[in-house]
Amino acid sequence: MNKNSKIYIAGHTGLVGSAIMRNLQSKGYENIIYASFSECDLRDSKQVEDFFKKNKPEYVFLAAAKVGGIIANNNYRAEFIIDNLQIQNNIIGQCHKNKVKKLLFLGSSCIYSKNCPQPMQEHHLLTDVLEYTNEPYAIAKIAGIRTIESFNIQYGTNFLSVMPTNLYGKNDNFDLEKSHVLPALIRKMHIGKCLISNDFEAVRKDLNKNPIQGITGNFERSEIIKILNKYGIFEDRITLWGTGKPKREFLHSDDLADACVYLTEKLDFGDILKSDYNITEPKFPITDTQIRNTHINIGTGKDISIKELAELIKTEIVNYDGEIVWDSSKPDGTLRKLLDVGKLERYGWKYKTELKDGLSKVYGNYTEASSI
Repeated sequence: MNKNSKIYIAGHTGLVGSAIMRNLQSKGYENIIYASFSECDLRDSKQVEDFFKKNKPEYVFLAAAKVGGIIANNNYRAEFIIDNLQIQNNIIGQCHKNKVKKLLFLGSSCIYSKNCPQPMQEHHLLTDVLEYTNEPYAIAKIAGIRTIESFNIQYGTNFLSVMPTNLYGKNDNFDLEKSHVLPALIRKMHIGKCLISNDFEAVRKDLNKNPIQGITGNFERSEIIKILNKYGIFEDRITLWGTGKPKREFLHSDDLADACVYLTEKLDFGDILKSDYNITEPKFPITDTQIRNTHINIGTGKDISIKELAELIKTEIVNYDGEIVWDSSKPDGTLRKLLDVGKLERYGWKYKTELKDGLSKVYGNYTEASSI
């Protein structure tokens, strides 16, 4: 890429897309294009086709996806598979049709099996069954990886796939029904802290900014307390799902964005063929070699238990004085999901933001937004 290249970010308002935009802008890229949902529904093939015809991007970051936590993944299984398949098929197809120079597709570490060896290496993909609650989303993302590889193998396109670990950062989703574990922990403890300090006005402001199932801060106190209790937030404690024993790896979205831009600048699919398959002069379609799992894990290579994470947020980030109660009748999910990031480091990139520093930034951004 050069500074004048036309770059399309699909999903520019989300956690990942907005971070990629900030990173590109900080590095002097000025010709960045994007479209809101009302301007282009990425599930609609005709709208995506028209967008590419009109704008003719040279580089594409595919960060758009329907995402959510364990509750949303399990409750909206049909939407999680069909929406994501439509989004990625439409964009990948148009990237090929319009001869995009490079596409970077973002997936998720949930593509790996529930009982995957730890840390999870790229070649572990499709070696065992997936975790049930997020299986539809995972299958869609696996299909994206294979689609990217298939276009590269058949047509010689220059498409890349990256699989980030659990993410957090600015513009995260704090909807308690749909959020991932980290923003849910932060929000629950923040509201719990407000309740303990009898600052109900702060609770109302929080719900006005992020309503819970349609309940805003303008509702009666009894209705607000009722919805908070439903999501495990009480005046003296918060209840969390599971045992807290599962371990998770967390990467700040700004670090992910930096890795994505770095790889787009520095790496071609031909480099992967050379390093992994010793193919220096490929002829397309490639039919004499089985090429698979060319995606690249992006993470820190370090994990923490959910219980340890909750205690860190409680004592060192939010300063929440209430009790944490673990509801072991609820599912834990996969016990461990740690990425092997050796391939990424061999390509010359390593994370920068330590977890405590990143959490402090996120909580500062959240409280600032909630107080408005």
